Amino acid sequence: MRRIMGIVLAVLLVGGVAVAVVAGQDGEGRGTATKTVRAVIGSEKAEFFADPEVVKVLAARGYTVKAEASGSWAMEGLDLKGYDLAFPSSKAPADELAEKHRVRQPLPRPFYSPLVVVAHRSAATVLGANGLASLDKGGGRGLLRMKTYLDAAGHDRTWQQLEGAGRYGELSGTLYIASTDPETSSSGALYLAAASYVAHGGRVVADDRALDATAPLLHKLVSVQGAQQSSSDAAFRDFVSGVGNPLVLVYESQVASLLHEQQDPGDLVVLYPDTTVNSDHTVVPLTEDGRAVGELLGSDKDLRRLAVKHGFRPQGAAAEFTAAAGGRSAHLDRQLTGVRQAPVPTSAVLHEMARRARSQGDSR
Repeated sequence: MRRIMGIVLAVLLVGGVAVAVVAGQDGEGRGTATKTVRAVIGSEKAEFFADPEVVKVLAARGYTVKAEASGSWAMEGLDLKGYDLAFPSSKAPADELAEKHRVRQPLPRPFYSPLVVVAHRSAATVLGANGLASLDKGGGRGLLRMKTYLDAAGHDRTWQQLEGAGRYGELSGTLYIASTDPETSSSGALYLAAASYVAHGGRVVADDRALDATAPLLHKLVSVQGAQQSSSDAAFRDFVSGVGNPLVLVYESQVASLLHEQQDPGDLVVLYPDTTVNSDHTVVPLTEDGRAVGELLGSDKDLRRLAVKHGFRPQGAAAEFTAAAGGRSAHLDRQLTGVRQAPVPTSAVLHEMARRARSQGDSR
């Protein structure tokens, strides 16, 4: 049932529909919560809030959460009157929302998730043979060499130009990583943040000169994809079902949640970019009830356990995720070995970066 709900959510999100998920009623439909909290959340957290265990714990703490899914950056354009909290997928859109709605700091940041690239085994094998990735002995995970990949993307490299790709009929056309729309989705914007950091020589893009220098490459990374998904949830489900590009940018939490459900991962390989950005899921409380729920997500041991179940890494407690991911180490790197965290540009710079990437790659 949970899987079916996830597929329905993904279908609706593709059309840009805000999807309501009610958390805070018991399995027989009898309301047990004393307060209703309205929330707008990133789509990747829809299954978390729909989980009956999460519903039960929130109800026991006195809350019903009615959540609607939206792209993280798209939340800026929503009328949030009547909502108790917004819960985008990263700190940058959360900070912007907090400033717009004059929300007091600090903002609750209950958990985070690194960005990863999911690949079919054929694609990962070819990337490894051509020096774009290094794979673990088991073959279920590895590192994506970002500098080498960006160099290939900048030169419009095709799969056919890579040694060994000819053995796989599905590997053809331009080599690229499918990502979400950076103007509306947090994962797409953070992809540009990581790529721009590498392209700018290991320095964060902070001014017009750096924007001008990195814009052509970032535009190429986006324009080659054509139409982009509005949510990482939809992109990941397309990949799992065998539809679309052989390389897709998603959150580690989505992979971990899939593995927790004990579904057969098939030929899934998880590539951790050697330079990436952690997505800090940040609550923007719009009311005191919203702040109370946001703080519960980070402090309540049962909710933290359930966050791990859904693949998220609780802030300040690596041991919780490490212990839970022990049986999934074939695909998950619990210690993030060899992975460098890139700083994220300011919201203003990130917005401009996304705009240029989606248009002509210049300042016009």
